[in-house]
Amino acid sequence: MLVRTLHRVKFFDTDVMGVVHHSNYIRWFETGRVEFLRTLGIDLNEMMSDGILFPIVEVGAKFHAPAKFDDELEIETAPLALTRAKMQFVYKIRRVGEEKILAEGNSTNVFTSGGKICRLPEKYSSKLAKGLQ
Repeated sequence: MLVRTLHRVKFFDTDVMGVVHHSNYIRWFETGRVEFLRTLGIDLNEMMSDGILFPIVEVGAKFHAPAKFDDELEIETAPLALTRAKMQFVYKIRRVGEEKILAEGNSTNVFTSGGKICRLPEKYSSKLAKGLQ
């Protein structure tokens, strides 16, 4: 499954050189990940209310070309692994209508409860499994 999310670069996303600061790409990966889960019907607020947290344990990014103020970007989010214990995603960010990749990356989240890694309950894991179809 592949989920595409649109984002318009805001002025405050840019640095003194007039390009998007690298830290914003990590935030946009998260935007894509949340939208991916929302598409599957997974409500992160509900998970947190159930005592399940999902900290990032690994994140990486590679930058190919800069984005600039007012660019309309497309965040592509695809799963590498969706298990009852973790989620791994890959991301590609492009300007809308262009093939050139501006940035790409990956992230891994684990599921925890009470400060320990846990397995997702069926009510979430069955929805999460649909993301690999």
